[in-house]
Amino acid sequence: MTTSPMMVTAAALRGQLGSVNPPRVVDVRTPGEFQAVHIGGAYNVPLDLLREHRDEIRGRLDEHVVLVCRSGQRAVQAEQALRSAGLVNLHILDGGMNAWEAAGFDVNRGTPRWELERQVRFLAGIIVALSVLAGAFVPGAQWVAFVMGIGLAGAAATNTCLMGMMLARLPYNRGPKCDADEIVRQLVPSPPR
Repeated sequence: MTTSPMMVTAAALRGQLGSVNPPRVVDVRTPGEFQAVHIGGAYNVPLDLLREHRDEIRGRLDEHVVLVCRSGQRAVQAEQALRSAGLVNLHILDGGMNAWEAAGFDVNRGTPRWELERQVRFLAGIIVALSVLAGAFVPGAQWVAFVMGIGLAGAAATNTCLMGMMLARLPYNRGPKCDADEIVRQLVPSPPR
C-alpha cells in the first residue's frame, strides 16, 4: 500500500526553519542545480545517490526531514526511496524551489545554470527538429522524432525521465565535486536534545 507523501508549504517550512528544532532540509537536485540556488542550510543529496545509499542515509537522518527539488517530482521519488528504507518523518516542499522562490524567501545563489528540466526540453527539441530536417534528405530519419515523442510520453506517464537521469550525470550538472561518501558523511546525526 502506498501512502501519499506529506507536503509542507514554503511558508510553513520557513516558519519551521526559524524554530528551536528546525527540520533537516535535503535537496535532491543535481549538485549543479544546488550550486546555482538553494535554501540556506540545506544538504545536497542528489536523487541518484540517495537511491543508491538510502540505507546509509537512513542511519543519519533521525529527525524531521523536508525533501526539496525544483518542483517536487524528484522529492516524491526520494521520499518513496527513503520510506522504503524505513524513514517515516518525511515531508516534501510543495512546489519545490519554484514555490520557495516565488514566495520571495531567501536563497543562496551561486553560478547560474540551466535546470535539468530545461536541459531536457532543449535537447528533446533539438533532436526532434534535426531528425525532421534530416528526414528531408535521409529516408526514415523522422522516425527519431517519433521515438523521442514516445519517450517523452513515457516519461510523463511514469513520472521518470531517462534523458533527465542521463543529463544529471554530466559534469555540467555534477558541479565541482560529487563524492558519494562525502555526501553521506555530511549528514551527521543531530546530537541528542
